[in-house]
Amino acid sequence: VSTQSTWEKVVAKKEKKPQGPSEALFQSRPKNFSIGNDLPHKMDLTRFVKWPKYVVRQRQKRILLKRLKVPPAINQFHVPAGVHIRNELLKFALKYKPEDKLEKKKRLRKDAEAKLKDPKAPATTKRPQVYSGIQRVTRVIETKRAKLVLIAHDVDPLEVVIFLPALCRKMEIPYAIVKDKSLLGKLVNRKTCACIAFTQLNPQDKPAFDKLVESVKKTFNDRFDDIKRKWGGMRLSKKAKQKLASKKKRRN
Repeated sequence: VSTQSTWEKVVAKKEKKPQGPSEALFQSRPKNFSIGNDLPHKMDLTRFVKWPKYVVRQRQKRILLKRLKVPPAINQFHVPAGVHIRNELLKFALKYKPEDKLEKKKRLRKDAEAKLKDPKAPATTKRPQVYSGIQRVTRVIETKRAKLVLIAHDVDPLEVVIFLPALCRKMEIPYAIVKDKSLLGKLVNRKTCACIAFTQLNPQDKPAFDKLVESVKKTFNDRFDDIKRKWGGMRLSKKAKQKLASKKKRRN
């Protein structure tokens, strides 16, 4: 009888009393993520997305330019002018923005009204403005009419503008590689623009222009020989760096 009573006591201890609603404030509700039950948590699905071909090509090209040995002629376009110089150049270029369709219409209408009043009235001359487009800019550089050339750093294909820095150096014309083709495009009322050139200037803007030319020459024209020797690329990926580090540890 004594043994039976002790066994009953052990069973009674093991048995837990059912908790009432007042005893547990938060009850555990385990989720079931099988089909047709609870929804799974949100995940980062960027690795599973099928990106468009042009996006894949852009990313592959960018990685290749980091890994491979990039020649100086291409590498110089990866080191554009600083933010301060770029902003000053773009501010100055806004003064010489080409006239849009409305401005041209107004100018021609004024000329027509003046001609009606006086047939011998001279036509109004265009205000000084920048030249845009690779053909016009190249022609202006070759004839030594250009006073400053701005080249976009992200032109694709790069062969369109790759010769311009060497041509500017040969003709002794200051040039600057700036970010980016969309900003240059805004200056000439287009979506994008590969390069622009200053030819004519207002006399009141000449002191500010001379200062800009000095800073541009210091960063590009005077450093042309150093830029010509500087190769780019050869940057290892994170995995490759980790492998090299582990090999060094093993040797040591």
